[in-house]
Amino acid sequence: MRFNQLVHEWKTKETGEVTEEEFSVHLPIEDAARLKALTELFPRRPTELILTDLIKAALDEIENSFPYEKGTKVATLDEEGDPIYEDVGLTPRFLELSRKHLQNATKLKQAG
Repeated sequence: MRFNQLVHEWKTKETGEVTEEEFSVHLPIEDAARLKALTELFPRRPTELILTDLIKAALDEIENSFPYEKGTKVATLDEEGDPIYEDVGLTPRFLELSRKHLQNATKLKQAG
């Protein structure tokens, strides 16, 4: 999700499933003031959900901003038959680690 989609989402939709794990952060005063301003602008969205949405948008943005680094292995061919090489940059590692942590969270939820 992109940042510019958040306002629309906040006006129209509820949030999805959330983890039981909590994360605690100390915000700079200016950022805390802006967060409180968003909470006042969207009173139907609790502060925690606004933070959740902002973090999701930031993570999506980071994932999309990792530069492609051309590897040596051909991953696939494009529609013209030209090779497309595997990405050996941060994206595949980030996705791999994300899947690992998602699987761990799913196992914990099922066990508990």
